[in-house]
Amino acid sequence: MSDNPSSPLLGSSDRPISKHSQHDDDHEITPLLSRSDSTPRYDGTEDDGQGRLPSPAATSLRSLQNGHGSAKSPKPKRRWPTFIAISILGLVAIAILTGAFLAPAAVEAYAKEALVIEPTNLSIDSFTATGVRARVQANVRMDASRVNNKDVRNIGRFGTWIAREIETKESEVQVYLPELGNILLGTATVPRVVVDIRNGHTTGIDFFTDLEPGNIEGIRQVANDWLEGRLHKLRVLGKANVGLKSGLISLGTQSISESLEFEGQSLYRNTLPSIPAYNITRLNFREVPISLTGRRGMAADVSLSVVNSYPVKFTVPPLGYDILVPNCGVDDPYIRLADATTGTINIEPNSEVDVEVGGIVRQLPKPLVNACPDSKPSPLDALLGHYIKGKDTTIYVRGSEAPNGDTPEWITKIISSVTVPVPFPGRTFDNLIKNFSLTDTHFSLPDLGAEPGTDEENPQISGKVLVIANLPKEMNFGINVTGVQAHAEVYYKNKKLGNLNLHKSAAKSERIEPEDGEAASLKIESEIKNAPLEITDERVFSDVIQAIIFGGSGVMLNVKALVDVTVSTVLGELVIKKLPAEGVIPVKPISTGGDFSTLKPKVGDLRILSTTKTSLVIEARVNFTNPTLYTAQVPFINIHVLNNGSILGEATARSIKVVHGNNTNILVQATWDPSQRGDEKAQKIGRELLSQYISGYNTTLTFRIHRDSIPYQPKIGEALGRFPIEMPTPKLSNPGDSNDTPKFLDDATFHLLSSTADFTIHSPLQSSTIFIENINATALYNHTEPVGKINYDLPFKVPPGTSKSPKLPVDWSFDSVGYEKIREALGGSLKLDAKGTVKVRLGQWTETIWYVGSGIGASVRL
Repeated sequence: MSDNPSSPLLGSSDRPISKHSQHDDDHEITPLLSRSDSTPRYDGTEDDGQGRLPSPAATSLRSLQNGHGSAKSPKPKRRWPTFIAISILGLVAIAILTGAFLAPAAVEAYAKEALVIEPTNLSIDSFTATGVRARVQANVRMDASRVNNKDVRNIGRFGTWIAREIETKESEVQVYLPELGNILLGTATVPRVVVDIRNGHTTGIDFFTDLEPGNIEGIRQVANDWLEGRLHKLRVLGKANVGLKSGLISLGTQSISESLEFEGQSLYRNTLPSIPAYNITRLNFREVPISLTGRRGMAADVSLSVVNSYPVKFTVPPLGYDILVPNCGVDDPYIRLADATTGTINIEPNSEVDVEVGGIVRQLPKPLVNACPDSKPSPLDALLGHYIKGKDTTIYVRGSEAPNGDTPEWITKIISSVTVPVPFPGRTFDNLIKNFSLTDTHFSLPDLGAEPGTDEENPQISGKVLVIANLPKEMNFGINVTGVQAHAEVYYKNKKLGNLNLHKSAAKSERIEPEDGEAASLKIESEIKNAPLEITDERVFSDVIQAIIFGGSGVMLNVKALVDVTVSTVLGELVIKKLPAEGVIPVKPISTGGDFSTLKPKVGDLRILSTTKTSLVIEARVNFTNPTLYTAQVPFINIHVLNNGSILGEATARSIKVVHGNNTNILVQATWDPSQRGDEKAQKIGRELLSQYISGYNTTLTFRIHRDSIPYQPKIGEALGRFPIEMPTPKLSNPGDSNDTPKFLDDATFHLLSSTADFTIHSPLQSSTIFIENINATALYNHTEPVGKINYDLPFKVPPGTSKSPKLPVDWSFDSVGYEKIREALGGSLKLDAKGTVKVRLGQWTETIWYVGSGIGASVRL
């Protein structure tokens, strides 16, 4: 408590002060709600520093002393934190001076201009059943040099020199709001006061006064009008009847009145206070029992930090509050969410004040979680939506029954009739997701029967999602995630690939307790099924495919998502919507070697379904190995088959299920039609490929996806089409045949006497008969020495499987070394080579190809 006469009664800041400044009974708690510039918020942010202004009480008193002030000088900025105390002092001093002179008009002018009151301390001694007992300390003096009018100054100095001292009897001061129905704001009882009124003499006064609230309903209405922004101007009028005497001479009773006018924020006038700022330094949520039956609720422990920058001291008794949140509409009543209490708060002058608040949420009211009309989010969705985005939300605080029976009833009545909006700082959830992984991944491509505009027209992903999420340090209660739903954006190297829509799916969670001082985390497992992936940039998709196929090391896809999380708590099940989350999905390569050798494709069981003069429609069973960890569902896919840049045909597969490891008997339908599918060179290239393939050469085929490969996804088809895949031509094999090299001609038998030969022929077809239209071939010994020629133009058939050809006429080369070797091998065998052209027919399709064979086992008979 300061004894310095120049010390202001109330330190000031340019920050807004509490609404309680409107009530004479609430002056003691006004300083609590100014922002602390040095106290950190619970979310780690800090406020900017603010410079201090002169004491609002001091400037208000100076305005009383100077009247309306000079026209040339602007009026100082004034506030209203302790108006009743100021009114008491001012009215008493004016009454003393007015009663001391025979010229009331001059005395009143002298009193307003010469009077200097410097409050030094205001404290609340105690709260009473009807009001507040306050202690007022101040220095009072007269300064004649402040009076502009010479006659008034001379009269004043002469009169005060004669009177010397003035004594006031005990009196009562009433404060009214004249423009608001003359509502009685409050009353104050002022005890006997003696003041030296001579010019330049200072009197220190120190007294207790009882302050009582007036019309509580009127005070409540004024407070609500101010909080709701309807109160732009307020005039306060103080009145008192003061009994005076000087020495032994009674000066009678004087009626004194004085008014102050308050407006909205202005540099030169008194201003209405606004809701003050504060810092939340700690926030903690935990479970607590709320009944003997074991029912539990949610408790919130909050620590607030404010700075009392005024020289006031008092103790706030325990108080109770209702915590309210907005409803769907602005005109709908607020929803009561929790009840809160504060303990006894000791306020020291010019010091930081810590306030501990405890709240309990017993249940979630139905209006809070029910959707608003017109499919708008529920009030809880709106509240949490602002909070998790880091935006300040507004909650409302209304007084309720005090937790302590010693709290005066009049305080409870006032605070319970006023609802105060309180900004609540949001909390950003950056780096919430520590780890995000997708396992047992299964891909599904669109089906031809998919309806346009539905999820089925997009590629779909299924798999198991594993998320490790940080738990905010405020959450110290049990939580179980039972469902997740998300809309995610997928990026590759900071470029957007597409959108992934994760439908609502069941989930389970497990709390992981912290170690080494780290925050607790939550392990969430969920299984997604058929989540559609919309490719938005085919170029980025091409880059991903290229990296997967040819990169050899896989890719990392970044996922940014807004997640709706269904959580189960002691308050019941609720949905936290649009929770931001980020993660990384590693995608392993298809082949670490940059090619498709690990696929090990093999074709068997060929069937000819139909033919034309230029085409074959073939059905085959394909076996291959899936070396990746991924599985896939392919309802339909069509791929062009090329060689040397020309399209020779196309292959179509339907309803394929690709599993891990070996995949067998995959049904593929292919069309061979170089003349119709390809360019002008295609037919020649096709004939050459067939000849090389039948002759056992190492040949390759190129498979390329095109615009219409995948139903409803031309962009994906075009993107994948940039990466034609060249693979070795699959070896044809018969069931049970372990020989990877096809040999169509085998085990020849030469008959010397009849000059004929027959061959064992292996047909790769299982159900169709091949017809040999003509043969023009030469048998060779040691690759170069002719043995004989076969020129046969009568058709014969080659049934499925293994068969014997008819005896074909041989035109021997009698003068060659080869023929001599044939004769020497009579009754035995030798190895021969063969080359020539063969015209084959399959249904309506015919083609002439060349054939080269070596190491054919030939038996020689008579």
